Amino acid sequence: MSTLTSANATFLLSIKDLFPTPVALEGYATDDAFTADAITQAEVQIGVDGQLSAGFVFAPQPMGVTFQSTSKSLVIMDAWRIQQASNREVFAANGVITIPSIGMIYTLKNGYLTSAKPLPDAKRVLQPMAYTITWESIIGSPI
Repeated sequence: MSTLTSANATFLLSIKDLFPTPVALEGYATDDAFTADAITQAEVQIGVDGQLSAGFVFAPQPMGVTFQSTSKSLVIMDAWRIQQASNREVFAANGVITIPSIGMIYTLKNGYLTSAKPLPDAKRVLQPMAYTITWESIIGSPI
């Protein structure tokens, strides 16, 4: 039986040359653990006669990951951000998200850290930290 819970989801991330052994991410923000943007998979054109044609197109697949400002996973994300800046080079990652409540596993291939906050916003309490990883592909399959 499927449920709506995300509490039992796991996200393993490996970053080539930094963390080659997959690391479990944890300490997600209250209402924003991870999100995937909609992607455009087809380009369409309509001729002057009103006939529609379409073709498949590859598209990068951005994904947001948000952590509480106290998350132990910030060490991983900051190391990734800092190494990219220090080396003036990008580091590729791969990942696996397992969501037992819906019986799915998602394989994340060839991703790059494309945006990151350098520090949490300091308000009444420290605010969550948001990151964007852009993947070559996100493929879901039943567990």
